[in-house]
Amino acid sequence: MKRYLLTLVLLVVPAVAQQRQNFTINVGTPEGQLLQNIGQEADEAKKVAMMQEFLDKYPMHEGAGWVCVQLQAVYLTQKNYDKALDAGMKVLESSPDAIDVGLNTIKAAEGKEDIEAVRKAAVKTAQIARKLEAVKPADDDAKAMIEHDKEVGNYAEYALYAATLKAKDPKEVGEIGAALEEANPKSQYLWLATPNYVRALGAKGCATASKLAAADSKNAEAFLVAADCGWRGSRAEAVVSNGTRALEALNSRPKVEGGNEGGKIGMANFYIGVGNSMQMKYGPANKALRAALPAIKGDSAIYANALFNLGLANYSMGKAIGDRGQMREGLKFFEESAGIASNVQSQASRNATLIKQEIGAGAK
Repeated sequence: MKRYLLTLVLLVVPAVAQQRQNFTINVGTPEGQLLQNIGQEADEAKKVAMMQEFLDKYPMHEGAGWVCVQLQAVYLTQKNYDKALDAGMKVLESSPDAIDVGLNTIKAAEGKEDIEAVRKAAVKTAQIARKLEAVKPADDDAKAMIEHDKEVGNYAEYALYAATLKAKDPKEVGEIGAALEEANPKSQYLWLATPNYVRALGAKGCATASKLAAADSKNAEAFLVAADCGWRGSRAEAVVSNGTRALEALNSRPKVEGGNEGGKIGMANFYIGVGNSMQMKYGPANKALRAALPAIKGDSAIYANALFNLGLANYSMGKAIGDRGQMREGLKFFEESAGIASNVQSQASRNATLIKQEIGAGAK
């Protein structure tokens, strides 16, 4: 297998890569002579010109990846992103395993702040990485190369996720999210991209969230979106089911930097609690919503709804057994909910007034 290794350490995670020339140079051909001259040339400017000439003339040659990596390294050092990008895209279209060309091409696209170029280069690079990772290593060197390939593939997926954060147009965000889904439907960066991705899809977001959740049981973010879709659609069982699966995913998958697992665990408990409350299963609702409260305070609308449902759960459980203390606990939650501007503010205020009338303002 021909390999073209990176000459600059450009990954977010450390990677050691060396130049390797795994092809035979036939000096009896014009392209072979040019390759030989490239290898022997000491003057950088002349060498760059030769490498550019080689790629312009022989982009399909087996040595194109080896040449391109060296040429891109120079261009990236010079911050000549246009030329590094142009050289990389030519080789990526024709070389089935030029993974480090792909990495350099992503870096060039990022340097140029060209989101569409990032999308194209990252998808291609991620696909190359997944193909190379599937090859069984024959020795320790091959194992090290596969680890390198994984790092590059991870970076390609990260680049797509980062692009969803930078893109302003929802249509563009949706296209990048779909590209990341295509590149690796189980990527940890797809987990992080999911909220922006499905939000950008508008009315199609709920269906896409369900698809993502079905494809990857660890995509807690997809389950959270599906739970929210169920809540807004008054489908209580779906709210509980998706909230529970989100919680299971968050508790079992590897932690992701920037993943805000604590906040998402809070949201999962919120949906479990609200879904149970919708079914008048007030015991489980009370437990889940109390667990959710510390993590959801930053979202006033969600927090108000959690308090409202805690009011309903505690009042209902207290009423069922004649426990005025628990009914007053429900009153407290309704009053707190009534103090927050939300879709349930008015009803929370009315409920609080009715409970006061029922049990007496000063009753214990």
